[in-house]
Amino acid sequence: MSNIWDELAERILGEADELDRIVRRTVNVWKRVYEDVEQQDIYLDSVALNLHGFYSGIEKLFEIIANNIDKSPLTGATWHRDLLQKMTEEMPGLRPAVINPRWLPQLDELRRFRHLVRNVYIFNIVPAKVEPIVASLPDLWSHIKDELLAFADFLSDLNNL
Repeated sequence: MSNIWDELAERILGEADELDRIVRRTVNVWKRVYEDVEQQDIYLDSVALNLHGFYSGIEKLFEIIANNIDKSPLTGATWHRDLLQKMTEEMPGLRPAVINPRWLPQLDELRRFRHLVRNVYIFNIVPAKVEPIVASLPDLWSHIKDELLAFADFLSDLNNL
């Protein structure tokens, strides 16, 4: 019979596959931003939307962990940033840190970019400012994915205790 730990582990695995696709799409479309100047805005819009989706997918997993494992949903004006910080911290007796704190600056940059996409006209996004985010995305995702999968293993092991 399935329990919350197995369900969350399966959710992480499923989201990891989706996030893999988003990263591939983002990197592939980014190549077109400078190749096809006439269509640059369309490609930039696609990249921005995919970066938004990427961070939203990660944040959704973090929120599920905070709500179901930590039993402490975050609220307030800074809850998005607080949630990210919380995932870098061990919760003694509950769980290990979900991600290494070294990824916090890059994930926070993605969080801020998502906020920009949500709250600013997309045509104000400058390719030169997006470029370092896209360039670091595959490596960042590789590490975050490994840590999320290790966390999924931790959850699966809870079922065997």
